[in-house]
Amino acid sequence: MCGIAGVLDFQGRPVDPCLLERWLAALAHRGPDDRGTWLGECGSLSVGLAHTRLSVIDPSPAGHQPMFDESGQVGIVYNGEVYNFAELRGELAGQGQVFRSASDTEVILRSYWRWGAEFLTRLSGMWALVIIDRRSGTGLLARDRYGIKPLCYAVRDGRLYFASEMAALAAVPGLCAEIDPPSLSTYLKLGYIPHPATIFKHVYMLPPGTLLTFDAAGHARPMPFYRLPAPDGRPTYEDARRQVRETIGQAVRRHLVADVPLGAFLSGGLDSSLLVAHMAEHASGPVRTFSIGYVGQPRYDETAYARLVAERFGTEHQEFKLSFAEVLGEMPAVWDRLGEPFGDASLVPTGILSRYTRSAVTVALSGDGGDELFAGYWRYLGHGFLRSYMKLPRLLRQALLEPLASLLPAGKDSYLSNRVRQFRKLLRTRSDVPLTRHLAWSQIVSPDAARLLFAHAEQADLADVFARAADQRFEPPEVSEPLAELLRADLLVSLPGDMLHKVDLASMGHALEVRVPLLDPAVVHLAMSLPADFKLAGRGGKRVLRDAYRDLLPAPVLSRKKMGFELPIGEFLRNELRDLFGDVVTREAVQRFGCLNWTGVQRLYDEHRSRRGEHADILYALLVLCWWDRRHRTELTPAGTSPPMCR
Repeated sequence: MCGIAGVLDFQGRPVDPCLLERWLAALAHRGPDDRGTWLGECGSLSVGLAHTRLSVIDPSPAGHQPMFDESGQVGIVYNGEVYNFAELRGELAGQGQVFRSASDTEVILRSYWRWGAEFLTRLSGMWALVIIDRRSGTGLLARDRYGIKPLCYAVRDGRLYFASEMAALAAVPGLCAEIDPPSLSTYLKLGYIPHPATIFKHVYMLPPGTLLTFDAAGHARPMPFYRLPAPDGRPTYEDARRQVRETIGQAVRRHLVADVPLGAFLSGGLDSSLLVAHMAEHASGPVRTFSIGYVGQPRYDETAYARLVAERFGTEHQEFKLSFAEVLGEMPAVWDRLGEPFGDASLVPTGILSRYTRSAVTVALSGDGGDELFAGYWRYLGHGFLRSYMKLPRLLRQALLEPLASLLPAGKDSYLSNRVRQFRKLLRTRSDVPLTRHLAWSQIVSPDAARLLFAHAEQADLADVFARAADQRFEPPEVSEPLAELLRADLLVSLPGDMLHKVDLASMGHALEVRVPLLDPAVVHLAMSLPADFKLAGRGGKRVLRDAYRDLLPAPVLSRKKMGFELPIGEFLRNELRDLFGDVVTREAVQRFGCLNWTGVQRLYDEHRSRRGEHADILYALLVLCWWDRRHRTELTPAGTSPPMCR
């Protein structure tokens, strides 16, 4: 796992070597083991490449990047892991290719040399890569199928810049100077910004499963090299249960290749537990597992379940217990590292877990993707709940239940308050369109709060945002179940924009590589082909996944309610973060964005503090936004320009 950055100058102007050094400094945390740069020409283009390396496969100097073939004509910078590289290497060697290293990087390089851009369809893994072909003066940028690894880019003044993180692009003077108003609106609705947009105008995130080609004339529009296939047939439930377990087991085995110590995040939830079960099948010794919990906070502590799994499979388990004071103390440092605002508070504990885990291993497996593939979130069940609720007498709903829900406390600090919070979300829309309902429930801000916050400013249309992000990314089936549409939206948009982005930020901030076997293409294709009733049953999701492992995992793990990597942000904002919020989210800070209503922000915070409303998620997103803006404004905005405004 690594950090990459570079620039292509279409006018052939020399690349400043100092810029490459700034990129190396900005990406040092992603790759502490090695660093390299290359300056040269690709046809009429001037090129500068920078790379920081976390050595996982073939940690010898033979894996150094930027890497070129023996002719010096085809080169690559690459961040990721390709799990089928041994098979590809064997195929290429059989065709006469001679290898100088044992790295997957060289396999990718020679795969391009042999098959051209079509080689991307042969890779199974996670990657962000850039290849330059000096033979033809062309090249490409590409990102893996599901967006596990990030790659942002920008075009300005005849140059194309790219990097693993926005913080690296910010090292280019003036490149990240102007905030994009629709993206700001999207961020304050979702807590993240889906690709291809970023917080900045003219800076983009390359969509998952796409490549961007370039030549002397410039760059082409990003085009998909991968589309999520349409379901093909319906297996029996027993066949599906067997196939799920076999396919995931094979994926885990593929993800275990490494020349460095490897372990797993273990929350005690279904997804991480089944990964550990398969790891134990293939490991020659005890699997190393890591979990995090909170002292005296059982509502937010999953470590008891993690211990059950660790004991069942005899893992070498490490459990880290934190106080909330430690988590709060970590927040400013986490916010300081953000290249653009990110409002998912679970980034903080994920980063702490990554730091502790990195002290023991270099690679960790994670269960991300299971909820999006097998319908694990409550909002998938919400559509059925809403239908049932709307069958109740109108008088009962409007005269009793809804007024009562508006009076009861809502939040995530207890089972009852969390149910009230979810019920209020359920009432945000009564649309007959499943995706419209789904997007309404996915937002971190209620419609009433949004009207207060944005005043008269134009707000982002999330349906358009999701449609643009998922553009050309799947083969539409002739007949589609509503649940399949929602899972596709989350797999193609929410997962890379929020969950995978969070894990990349948290883990690579501590030079830890995190792998996600549930996003192996074979697992994804199988899961997305299964009908809705294989996934949702009664009041629970992941039906077929639970049944596939019912004889293997501890019963409490199979029957427990889903628990996210949560923090009591609502209570923090009322207490521990109260002074900081007042210092950071000021009238001046809010009004600098031009589209936000300071009076509305005050009202939302007052309602939250007095418990007349529950606005934890949007208030936290505002706090991160204003902190980020204050921290980076000087370096992002050239002297003499006005603050960016929303219009």
